[in-house]
Amino acid sequence: MPSRSARLVTRRSILRLATGVTAGLVVGGAAHGALYERHHLSVVRADLPCRDLPPGLDGLRVGLVTDTHHSAYTSLSFIEQAVTLVQNETPDLVVLGGDYVTRRNRAYIPDAATPFARLRAPLGVYAVLGNHDDDTLVPRALRKAGVSVLRDARTRVRVRGESVDLLGVRYWTRRLDDIAPLARGRAPFTIMLAHDPRRLWEASALRVPLVLSGHTHGGQVSLPLVGAVAAHKFPVVAGLRVEGDTTLFVSRGVGTVLIPCRVDCPPDVALLTLRCHAPNTI
Repeated sequence: MPSRSARLVTRRSILRLATGVTAGLVVGGAAHGALYERHHLSVVRADLPCRDLPPGLDGLRVGLVTDTHHSAYTSLSFIEQAVTLVQNETPDLVVLGGDYVTRRNRAYIPDAATPFARLRAPLGVYAVLGNHDDDTLVPRALRKAGVSVLRDARTRVRVRGESVDLLGVRYWTRRLDDIAPLARGRAPFTIMLAHDPRRLWEASALRVPLVLSGHTHGGQVSLPLVGAVAAHKFPVVAGLRVEGDTTLFVSRGVGTVLIPCRVDCPPDVALLTLRCHAPNTI
């Protein structure tokens, strides 16, 4: 029978090995995320069930680009790749979901929207602002690129003889009492554009059928067994969620923030096809 000291040595050896393996996985994952994964941009294609979508608009296609974070870590050429991917999908409408720079860095604002000048869609290109955007210079750059900015505002587009309202909410507009007036008199089918997916709760209370968001970066770093720790406070870290009569879709976005790394959260743009289904029947 092994002595007590031998058992202790064995336990210490196992703990050292486990610690070494864990550290190796973390370091290796971070290196992969910094050198490869954050540059591996793809298109996420999804069908979204939408309450109150007129039958004639079944199949309407929306391109979503968000969190481009132009900075020392996210180049204009990378953002251009995102624009090209969306354009190749020929969407009917393009939505930009906010955070075009990081921490309102004025050095990057003038060029941050230049890639979007190539975006074309029959129903237009619309943008909302995120928490990293200011209220003056970023909107000016977006408009210069031909993008319509919805800053706590609503606009109506006509498509195939039907009306669709686009309701854009600033990141800092959060209270139901502040959002409700924006929705007053809206078309039955309204799309809320909100950087923060937590606006799902207000949209659901107002029975807005669809919310498109970003902000989470998919968590940016998703650890084995733990998942995306940074995104646990959101209704969904990426992809689809249905709450009552409201459908939410969250994109992982294009850029990174804080650290130039993505682990198990690759960047994306989205091509969303709207479908005539009541969310509470899915």
